Amino acid sequence: MVANQELKTKKQKKQLTMDEKLNTLRAGVLGSNDGILTVVGVLFSVAAATTNQFTIFIAGLSDLLACAFSMASGEYASVSTQKDTEKAAVAKEAALLKSNYNDQQAAVQQFYEDRGVSAKTSLAIAQDLMAKDALKTVVNVKDDIQLGHYMNPWDAAFSSLFAASLGGIFPLAAMTLFPAATQWPATIVAVLISVTLTGFLSAKLGHGLVKTAIIRNLIVGIITMFIHYYVGQFF
Repeated sequence: MVANQELKTKKQKKQLTMDEKLNTLRAGVLGSNDGILTVVGVLFSVAAATTNQFTIFIAGLSDLLACAFSMASGEYASVSTQKDTEKAAVAKEAALLKSNYNDQQAAVQQFYEDRGVSAKTSLAIAQDLMAKDALKTVVNVKDDIQLGHYMNPWDAAFSSLFAASLGGIFPLAAMTLFPAATQWPATIVAVLISVTLTGFLSAKLGHGLVKTAIIRNLIVGIITMFIHYYVGQFF
């Protein structure tokens, strides 16, 4: 019986929650967008200052790698902090269950009463859930945490690393592979298509307005290229 329970718990932990999946996808979309904009920023600044293709390529590649690892380390640190906070909240609730079980059960009961369930039914629900898994119930109700499902910093880091690298490749390839006569318009088109895609994905993942997200990304992309081009021209 105990062995079956442990096996069931392991299977539940292997199944990613929607929040965990969305967190990894979010890191990827943000990483991709940053990779596109930071790389094109450097490319436009350097290409406006020199026509040496090797110099432009090295500058773009260096920035792509720096951006990818910077985004990955940032995501790792951010999600690790979130994970630590969640674990601390679970430990706190576990201690409260040992010291004051009745108050914890009352909190669960109040949770359902606040949502329109009668006091009698809320108490029955609370007692039933607490009897099955008190800690899981309490952390879910009070802290909105699913026990055993913590955000994975490594998933977010690798997602961001890969996406930032992939996003930065598009403007880098356009600027360095196209002939000199067409490299500028090719890079501009590559950037606009890329930020349109990331805007679309970010809106879908965040359940936001697709048109607004795309327009916002396009404006930011155009401003980024404009500013960096004139920075390169100035110097």
